[in-house]
Amino acid sequence: MVLRVTQYGEPVLKEKGAPVTEFNDELRKLADDMVETMHAAEGIGLAAQQVGVAIQLFVMELPVYEDEPDPEYQYDGKHPPLELIMPLAVVNPVLELAGEEAGYEEGCLSFPGIRGNVDRPTRLRMRFQDTEGNPHEIVCDGLFARVIQHEYDHLQGVLFIDRMHPKVLRPLESKIRRLRRATRDFLKGKA
Repeated sequence: MVLRVTQYGEPVLKEKGAPVTEFNDELRKLADDMVETMHAAEGIGLAAQQVGVAIQLFVMELPVYEDEPDPEYQYDGKHPPLELIMPLAVVNPVLELAGEEAGYEEGCLSFPGIRGNVDRPTRLRMRFQDTEGNPHEIVCDGLFARVIQHEYDHLQGVLFIDRMHPKVLRPLESKIRRLRRATRDFLKGKA
């Protein structure tokens, strides 16, 4: 089922997610619905806060291009094809960041039409659980690492605009204010 994506200005986006302690059908259904929502919105990542649930869960799916090699990564010490591990549901992630910081233009489904450069470390190691509660580890770089960091930030109540350099953020401020006003008006209409 496609869920409504929360928009900037909704308080849940600034909430730190609670750790997941129950690995059940309800969690698996939420993850499946989040994947369907991410696909419908043409995104490559979606955190639980973005569908109104403040828990430590995100989903992602890196695009696979026939003319480009898979990114560098290891999943539980191996390099399976992306198609075998994507879409990926990540529960209770813990990150170790490494590598130089690099800038890259990011967008966010909770900020439609707003994009900006964000500096992030280029490599990481992530320990996490799947929706069954099984432990896993991913070591990756490039877009794989960037998407994980973006979604992990959501689980901590941190938004990509919070990571933008003021010079990048300044030209976007009027669009961000309009989005916040539209969200506020939407929420008033629901009350």
